[in-house]
Amino acid sequence: MAGSGKTIEITDGNFASVVEDGGGLTMIDFWAAWCGPCRLVAPIVEQLATDYEGRLRVGTLDVDVNQQIATRFNIRSIPSILFFKDGKHVDTVVGAVPRSLLERKIQEHL
Repeated sequence: MAGSGKTIEITDGNFASVVEDGGGLTMIDFWAAWCGPCRLVAPIVEQLATDYEGRLRVGTLDVDVNQQIATRFNIRSIPSILFFKDGKHVDTVVGAVPRSLLERKIQEHL
């Protein structure tokens, strides 16, 4: 669930430089190792990172390790997938959702 070749591991330390200072669309999966639904969503997130490479940045953020950013965005349930356009938070999806819903959100914000 931590960053694969196509996903970026987002941390409290690199959030500003990777997400807020970055242009375009970024999707971040807020997850934790103990979370069963997070394990269901992780392969979908990985596949979207591959399928949308060059058009969408995809990151993962472990909420147990990076509590500052999780608190800042009021993450109460995981998985939570947040979308950022040109550094601004524009959308949130909570729960283990189907790929089609995430793709709809991506298309809406690209």
